[in-house]
Amino acid sequence: MATRTDHFQSPDYYLLDELLTEEQRMVRETIRNYVKKEISPIIEDFAQRAEFPAHIVKQLGELGCFGPTIPTKYGGGGMDYISYGLMMQELERGDSGVRSTASVQGSLVMYPIYAYGSEVQREKYLPKLASGEWLGCFGLTEPDHGSNPAGMITNYKDAGDHVVLNGAKMWISNAPFAQIAVVWAKNEAGEIQGLIVERGMQGFTTPTTPGKWSLRASATGELVFDNVKVPKANIFPDVKGLKGPLGCLSKARYGIAWGALGAAMDCYDIALQYSKERVQFDRPIGGFQLQQKKLAEMITEITKAQLLVWRLGVLMNEGRATAAQISMAKRNSCAIAANIARDARQILGATGITGEYSIMRHMMNLESVITYEGTHDVHLLITGLDITGLNAFK
Repeated sequence: MATRTDHFQSPDYYLLDELLTEEQRMVRETIRNYVKKEISPIIEDFAQRAEFPAHIVKQLGELGCFGPTIPTKYGGGGMDYISYGLMMQELERGDSGVRSTASVQGSLVMYPIYAYGSEVQREKYLPKLASGEWLGCFGLTEPDHGSNPAGMITNYKDAGDHVVLNGAKMWISNAPFAQIAVVWAKNEAGEIQGLIVERGMQGFTTPTTPGKWSLRASATGELVFDNVKVPKANIFPDVKGLKGPLGCLSKARYGIAWGALGAAMDCYDIALQYSKERVQFDRPIGGFQLQQKKLAEMITEITKAQLLVWRLGVLMNEGRATAAQISMAKRNSCAIAANIARDARQILGATGITGEYSIMRHMMNLESVITYEGTHDVHLLITGLDITGLNAFK
């Protein structure tokens, strides 16, 4: 199995570390060291084979990467949102798929159980999810309803002490390995509600999505419900409508805003180091104007994004961040990361397409990150709606 030594050095052009607490810096260093030791040496091999490194689930649990903002009484980390963001930044610096695994578990599975679930549900599921004993997934997107989740057709009907669930979800991270799924479906009144579906329930299957060129080291699948009997005790009692799933997505999008920035940092750092070492026309290519232009623009965009996500983290900690503010940061980080990955690949030339470096893998991964949990264009329109008050979706 091919291994790679990780020489990453984090860019901090505006001395933003001075804005972080000692605890936040310690959290970041812990995850950074883990990624250097456990993820970077193996991830190219898993991505080439399109295989999920399932052994990391327990490791991520032990590190506290699952539900870091969930209270400690349920097994979470009880941390602030900047610490959570830094964790996601470091995980995605390693690989977007690794960060996706943690994002889904914490923001899309544990958060709704904590925020919308019953106390019985919290005590039953959260500790096992936090430790990595169980992996969860989040079922919202359907074959015919992606950007328009309100159109979902997955539904359930009352059958006494249980309900009968029918429908399908697709593009579901973690699905093939998940013990539970947080599923959003319409009740008989047409209202959207969340319910917890457990592996082993008859009629519930999770076929793997084949042939991906992106997020190859992440497990993606479908959720198929064929007359699945779900106990009524598994329905979230405290939320109805799109408010439920969208509240989860805000938490996940916040993590992505930090995470995609990590991928951008990795691509920039590799390109910078390469530009100093690669000699053409008798001098390092970093001395040529066009390469310096690329590198200068990369560090400028990274610095701007660092300021954006840090301020957003402060607002999250204060309970003042809006969904529209989160949309702006998610969209910005994904866009700059995708552009930086492409420019970094150009600096490395043909070498940049090989697994010797992580750039091409990041570039392919970011094509998913820029699309999932609100596409690039949809987040643009969310900002447009917020500043004009005029709805372009209808």
